[in-house]
Amino acid sequence: MAELLLCNITKPTSYDILQVRDMSQEKREVGQYNGITEGVIWQQLLLFFFPILFGTFFQQLYNTADAMIVGKFVGKEALSAVGGTTGTLINLLVGFFVGVSSGASVVVSQYYGAGQEEQVKKSVHTSFCLALAGGVFLMVIGEVFAPAAIAAMGAPEEIRDYSVTYLRIYFLGVIGNLVYNMGASILRAVGDSKRPLFFLIASCLTNIVLDLLFVVALKLEVMGAAFATILSQLLSAVLVMVTLMKSRESFRFEFRLLHLDRLMLRKVIKIGLPAGIQSMMYSISNIVIQANVNSFGTNTIAAWAVYGKVDGLFWMTMDAMGIAITTFAGQNFGARKLERLKRGNNVGLVMTILLTLGLGGFIMGLGRPLSILFTSDPEVVQLSLNIINFVTPFWILYVAVNVYSCTLRGIGDAFVPMLLICFGTCVLRVLWILVAGAISPGLYTTLTSYPLSWGITSVAFLVYYYRFSGMRKLDRLMQ
Repeated sequence: MAELLLCNITKPTSYDILQVRDMSQEKREVGQYNGITEGVIWQQLLLFFFPILFGTFFQQLYNTADAMIVGKFVGKEALSAVGGTTGTLINLLVGFFVGVSSGASVVVSQYYGAGQEEQVKKSVHTSFCLALAGGVFLMVIGEVFAPAAIAAMGAPEEIRDYSVTYLRIYFLGVIGNLVYNMGASILRAVGDSKRPLFFLIASCLTNIVLDLLFVVALKLEVMGAAFATILSQLLSAVLVMVTLMKSRESFRFEFRLLHLDRLMLRKVIKIGLPAGIQSMMYSISNIVIQANVNSFGTNTIAAWAVYGKVDGLFWMTMDAMGIAITTFAGQNFGARKLERLKRGNNVGLVMTILLTLGLGGFIMGLGRPLSILFTSDPEVVQLSLNIINFVTPFWILYVAVNVYSCTLRGIGDAFVPMLLICFGTCVLRVLWILVAGAISPGLYTTLTSYPLSWGITSVAFLVYYYRFSGMRKLDRLMQ
């Protein structure tokens, strides 16, 4: 019965819902205790959220540490390369495959919630095949097209060599990044958010030590920062793989079982591909914005890079809560607890609003000290502070997009949310920059594209979620 529902998760029928009711009761009677499907909702979201948040924080520190150290010890040109242009391109390519891996997380969480061990095994090993293939593909793309990509973004001549060097070395070790992210997604899908955190702490500390060794002591500049990053990511990949190989549960990884199950791959891609495209469209819009910012000179590029690191605190909060909500929705959907699923969305929305307000106030209060961490150039610091004070108050407009899209992804309704986000965060931003930027060129015209796109996309999600989405269909069938 579970298989029947899971194979058509985006379009549940009345027959499926009847089976949901029956299976839900059976699950409560015979299944083991699972906090995500049975505990107090806000407590479970927080217990899941904080390890992911700290993990995302340490993951963010990979590039942040690189940017801080090269900015202080090499110069603002190196900071512009490591923190700005290359970061945007990395997010474009790596973000796509990490987004696809979220499909694996949803599929694993649904099967795990339903207690289907064989399906969990198939989904785990198929997912790693996907990660390895993606890593090889990105490595080739990064090595071959790095110079052309940097030139196409209009990077100033003084930062191009730095950018190409960092990008090529980064993609040389990108397989470690994808393997870690896939393994961490699987662990989080089954409710283990603590061990990925420990692995990231270890790899992040390693990255900082290697940055100091390679950049400061050995004077390898940007090359040293890049090598520090890929070696640290390799460490996190090894740690997560050893954990999965030693596990005795259904998500245990075994090399002999590593093969591509076509049916499972279709399920993973069905959910993950929209998330990957969504991530890529975010990055495309950011590339357009980065190219626009590049036209304002090195100081503005450096200031934008600084803001990007501060802004990362907000995005890692959104990512952490998003992963928690997606996992919560996926497991409760798999366990057939649909009312609990809906309550989880509402609780997650309130929690995300409170977190955003608190974080925004913190960032605006400490904008100058945070900027000084990256550079001592007074003009760059002031430009960074101006950007922070302009954009940060509008973060609240993005909350609805994050919460509703993650809940819908957890139940397998991923395609339309992807279209909404792509239109809102990419098409609208590009149109705004092309039209408004031509009429009134300048940094603040470019920055306005963020609150404009967030506000419109939030309204679109509210309408879709309550009137047309998979959640609405489930509501009608349960009545």
